[in-house]
Amino acid sequence: MARLRSFQRLAAHFVDIADFLLVYIEEAHPSDGWVSSDAAYSIPKHQCLQDRLRAAQLMREGAPDCPLAVDTMDNASSAAYGAYFERLYVIQEEKVMYQGGRGPEGYKISELRSWLDQYKTRLQSPGTVVIQV
Repeated sequence: MARLRSFQRLAAHFVDIADFLLVYIEEAHPSDGWVSSDAAYSIPKHQCLQDRLRAAQLMREGAPDCPLAVDTMDNASSAAYGAYFERLYVIQEEKVMYQGGRGPEGYKISELRSWLDQYKTRLQSPGTVVIQV
């Protein structure tokens, strides 16, 4: 949840240049599986989409201002983006512009903040032309 709060602060800071989306995927440490000793919640392995939707509400509570999507039960989004179990991306015009490391060790909000700072600087440079479509 601490990382979620950091993500929400980042999203609020860069709301003028980016849209942010959280995608809830399968539970990394289900209470009926590989349990983490520091887990803030007791969430069993999702047996159906309704289970996943209920669990996603906890994420919604941690970042109420950020849109939330939920991965399918076949984990299509997680597989496509190699998100097991946390990952940060910037996607622009259907192209991956930034890909953070795989979580939890590679999940670094500071790296994404740096990328967004550089992007914002480029947008504000006199020679930059931004076209809204």
